[in-house]
Amino acid sequence: MNRMPPRVTVVEVGPRDGLQNESATIPTAEKIAFVDALSAAGLPVVEVSAFVSPKWVPQMAEAAEVYAGITRRPGTRYPALVPNLAGLERARAAGVDEIAIFAAASETFSKRNINQSIDESLDTYRAVTERARQLGMRVRAYLSTAFGCPFEGAVDPRQVARVAEALIGMGAFEVAVSDTIGIAHPGQVPIVVGAVAERVPIGKIALHFHDTRGTALANVLTALDLGITTFDSSAGGLGGCPYAPGATGNLATEDLIYMLHGLGIETGVNLDAVVEASARIAAHVGHAPASRYFHAARAARASTPRDARRSSS
Repeated sequence: MNRMPPRVTVVEVGPRDGLQNESATIPTAEKIAFVDALSAAGLPVVEVSAFVSPKWVPQMAEAAEVYAGITRRPGTRYPALVPNLAGLERARAAGVDEIAIFAAASETFSKRNINQSIDESLDTYRAVTERARQLGMRVRAYLSTAFGCPFEGAVDPRQVARVAEALIGMGAFEVAVSDTIGIAHPGQVPIVVGAVAERVPIGKIALHFHDTRGTALANVLTALDLGITTFDSSAGGLGGCPYAPGATGNLATEDLIYMLHGLGIETGVNLDAVVEASARIAAHVGHAPASRYFHAARAARASTPRDARRSSS
C-alpha cells in the first residue's frame, strides 16, 4: 500500500441508485430530507434522482419536485441520471447542471436494460453529451457490467476499455466502471482497471462497487493502490440490481468512510451524520440498512448510558 492518496472523492448515489429499486413508496418530502442530510454531512456529490420514465422506475417519478425542494449546499454537486435527450431536457427544466448517462459493457445487458445495443446506446449518448455541452452541463458516465454480466458471465476487459474510451471521447468527464451485480473481487480489479487505464486517464476513472459477495471494501482497498481516487457508495448500503437476485445493494457509504478515515485518507464527510441520514430513510424503506458500520454505531450508542452520552456531548 505505497500509493494511498491523501484524499478521496465519495459520490453518494443513495437517493437515486439506492432508492430506485425499493418497493416502498418514499414520500417526496423524505427524499428531499435525505438529500439535504447527505449534503449537510459533507458529501461532495449527491446524485439526487433520475429523469426516466415513471412507467419503468416509479420511484423516480417526482424527480423535478425533489430538485425543487432540496437545499443546495455551496460546493456540492447534485447530478441526475438521464437516458436520452428527452430526459436531458426535463433535467434542464428542473435546474440540473450535471447529468449522468449509463452504458453497458455487455450486449445482452444493454438490450435488456435500455432496449438498445451497446453501439446504439453510444449513438444516443453522443447526442445527449453534445446537447449537454451546448447547455453548459457536465456529463458523467456509468459503465455497467464491467466485472461480469448476469446473462453473459465474464466480460472481456478489452470490451470494458473500448466502451469506457468511447464515453470519455464523447465528452464525459469521468466514467464510473461499475460492478453491477456485485461479482468483482480484488484479483479482478487490477485487470479491469489496468485495461481501462490503457485508454482512459486514471484520473477520469471512478469505481462503483456492489457488496453482494462481501468484497466491495477489499476491492476499494485494491483500487486505492492503483491510483483510483473516486468511489461511488450508497448511504446504508441501499440499492441493488434487479438482474442480480439476492444482491445486498451498493457499497455502504458508512463502511467506505470508516475504512478511508482509518487509513488516514481525507473525505470531508461527517460519518455520524451519514449514519443519521441512513436511520431516517430506513424508517421509510421498510428494512434495516445493510451497512455494517451503521449497525455497530447504533448498537454502541444504544449501549452507552444516557448520562455518559450527555457528558460527552
